[in-house]
Amino acid sequence: MQRLLTNNLLAWKNNPTRKPLIVKGVRQCGKTYSLLDFGKNNYQDTAYFNFEDNQPLSQIFDQDMDVKRLITELGVLRNKAILSQTTLIIFDEIQFCGKALISLKYFCELAPEYHIVCAGSLLGLALSRPSSFPVGKVDFLTMYPLSFAEFILASGETMLYDYLKKSPCTPETVTPFATKLEGLLKLYLIIGGMPEVVAEWSKTGDVAKVEAVQQKIIDGYELDFAKHTQPPVFPRLSLIWRSIPNQLARESGKFIFSHAKKGLRAKDLEDALEWLLNAGLVYKVAKIEKPGIPLSAYADQSYFKLYLSDIGLLGRMSRLPASAWLEDTPAFKEFKGAVIENFVLCELINLQGDTPYYWKSANTAEVDFIVQFGDKIAPIEVKSTKASKAKSLVAYMSKYKPEVAIKTSMVPGKNNGVKNIPLYNLWNLPKL
Repeated sequence: MQRLLTNNLLAWKNNPTRKPLIVKGVRQCGKTYSLLDFGKNNYQDTAYFNFEDNQPLSQIFDQDMDVKRLITELGVLRNKAILSQTTLIIFDEIQFCGKALISLKYFCELAPEYHIVCAGSLLGLALSRPSSFPVGKVDFLTMYPLSFAEFILASGETMLYDYLKKSPCTPETVTPFATKLEGLLKLYLIIGGMPEVVAEWSKTGDVAKVEAVQQKIIDGYELDFAKHTQPPVFPRLSLIWRSIPNQLARESGKFIFSHAKKGLRAKDLEDALEWLLNAGLVYKVAKIEKPGIPLSAYADQSYFKLYLSDIGLLGRMSRLPASAWLEDTPAFKEFKGAVIENFVLCELINLQGDTPYYWKSANTAEVDFIVQFGDKIAPIEVKSTKASKAKSLVAYMSKYKPEVAIKTSMVPGKNNGVKNIPLYNLWNLPKL
């Protein structure tokens, strides 16, 4: 399964000033598979070490931070010598060994010739709290579930991906493939980007089996709630987590704590929400009333929407049937709008790494996302239907006169002063 993060890994490998690399991301988004595949294709040898429930491995780091001793003993443990430059060292689940995290500082300073990459869940890294985190001594990359572009590749449409990547992406170049891209997008909205789910679809093409894998992942996350939190926090996590689909389906989409459970207030659930954010399971999109740089200075963090990190899991949690997409069922029109918003958000985060904001006027106008590109701020209006007016975007443009305004829907429109981008081509936004 081809991941676009590989290009970043290659840049890291070829960087003469590289530091040990930590690849972080939500659990089960494909970190381990991608690193093993990267090692297989770009190094003569890969030395893989997993710290989860591995006491002999952790004990190697208990004695001291002598990097020569560490390399020797790691080689003995795997029964094969580790060589600089030609061996890729992978430390998986590194959050389970705080001293292994600390050792990265010494590898950076004393043995930079060794290529070390580490995989860790966002949650695990947040909870590990080593006594001295190697600040400034490691590089970071973040992996997300498969983007739509990666799903195109996983679907075997390599030529289509290459064509869209290299073409100017004008309506003339994209329209001939619109039907195929719409079909792929509908499948992606059902399947999502969790690698195990995508692999199941590629292997069987069975929606029921796909949903079973999605449910297994959801159940695994909820087991993590119990594993990593104290009893008072665990039920609050579940309340927030399970309420997100319903809250997104409401007309405003605003997350209201008391809707998670009647009688609870923000102060009762804020710690649980922070836990979910740190784990990378949810994204918080705060409201701004005025677009200024930096956007964070104009955000109201108490007024926000919550989205999930994977679109397929959102559909599974909401029990939205595949027929809602494949047959364009009108009964699910309102919730489909929330799903499309969640899709666009995940695409934007994949592109930029930052969570955008949304704009709401004092009256009723609302623009779904406000994104900062360098020193420019662009409003993005999301429409789930093929033809829909963007009244809120017009109101925003009238008030703030942005240099660029974007509307994204299933097909491009012809609104004056607005950049119209089909949902299936949003991954080309930087070029567009």
